Amino acid sequence: MTKSLFPFLILLITFAFTGYGQEISINSDRLHESLMKLSSYGKNANGGSDRQAYTKHDIEARAYVKALMEDAGMQISVDFAGNIIGRKAGKNPSFKPIAFGSHIDEVPNGGDYDGPVGSMGSIEVVKTLSERGIQTDHPLEVIIFTNEEGGVVGSRALVGALSKEALQVVSSSGFTQYEGIKLLGGNPDRIPELKRNVGDLAAFLELHIEQGGNLYSEKLDIGVVEGIVAIEWWEFSFLGKANHAGTTPMNMRKDPMLPAAKFVLAVNEIVNSYEGRHVGTVGKIQAFPGAGNVIPGEVKMTLEIRDLSSEKIWEIYSQIEKRAKSLASASEIGLDIKHIEVASKPALADPMVREIIKSQAEKLGFTTKSLPSGAGHDAQEMARIAPMGMIFIPSKDGISHAPDEFSSKEDIANGANVLLKTILELDSKLR
Repeated sequence: MTKSLFPFLILLITFAFTGYGQEISINSDRLHESLMKLSSYGKNANGGSDRQAYTKHDIEARAYVKALMEDAGMQISVDFAGNIIGRKAGKNPSFKPIAFGSHIDEVPNGGDYDGPVGSMGSIEVVKTLSERGIQTDHPLEVIIFTNEEGGVVGSRALVGALSKEALQVVSSSGFTQYEGIKLLGGNPDRIPELKRNVGDLAAFLELHIEQGGNLYSEKLDIGVVEGIVAIEWWEFSFLGKANHAGTTPMNMRKDPMLPAAKFVLAVNEIVNSYEGRHVGTVGKIQAFPGAGNVIPGEVKMTLEIRDLSSEKIWEIYSQIEKRAKSLASASEIGLDIKHIEVASKPALADPMVREIIKSQAEKLGFTTKSLPSGAGHDAQEMARIAPMGMIFIPSKDGISHAPDEFSSKEDIANGANVLLKTILELDSKLR
């Protein structure tokens, strides 16, 4: 043996003994069993889940999740926002953690897969690494976020974006966020102390069902998320004159319903005139005073536009606003427009993380598709402080937030294995 080969052989032997040279995959039966057990907490008579954040069902499910995390070899803590954090030490304590996870709370009468797939999948990844005796160079953190469905509360707290005002918002459980966090063992008065900063994490990953039908309809295995869309909301009020529906001639009416109806059609036309995956929705219409025998004096409606580009959202909006003013003027009707709130900013996935997810999925023989997330996730908040990536798996018929929500055992295992391989590759690349 030449001396030049000796260092290479030492490296090869070390590589094999650390487990990185082994073929490794998660236990799909165990993952499915844990997911089904989790789904039993809050199951209602209709087959849906009533495991809203801060409820008895949520608190009981969190105890089950903590037990799983401990069994997987993690050190467990609950932070001031009620987030459950499981830590697995790395070989190099100076390295920043690779974090991954999701949530277990549900919307009222929700499904069993949504956030739980990513939560149970993350725990299964660590369990698999522990069983194989693999210790990554980076520390690992599994984060089960508080009340994702009620406004990504836990992740907003973690990045310092949860205000005191937000803590007073009443959740679907009937508790304020402040009260609910205390029920989970958090301390809402000390939430500012847990803020993570840019660079505190090496990366963040989230596995999730696709809340849409792209993967399922195209029979694809893995979605590589390009980013989480920005959402903007407006309220349009067409202002006419209320009057008696039986005694006011048609040619003497100031009926705001007419331009409002044309406005709905105009939104669809304008949004479809742009190329891309953006969406625009008129989701709520109210007529005042709202009686069948009264010409409305005001018609109020909401407009929501979503896209990965805030600039594109506002470009589309400007065309919609111009059309709305034209419709109101033609009908001699007043118009009032309010920008309700900036619901969320776009959160783009990190290019390197995206490429690793894609390459690892393809190495496993899976078909992939790059696509945006039209729904919000904890990952969008974590992208403020760390390189972020999301992995989607198919959801049957694109259904989510409903009792019929379903992802197959095989698809769930596929997603968890891509998560596992991505973490190992990031651990190697980020050294």
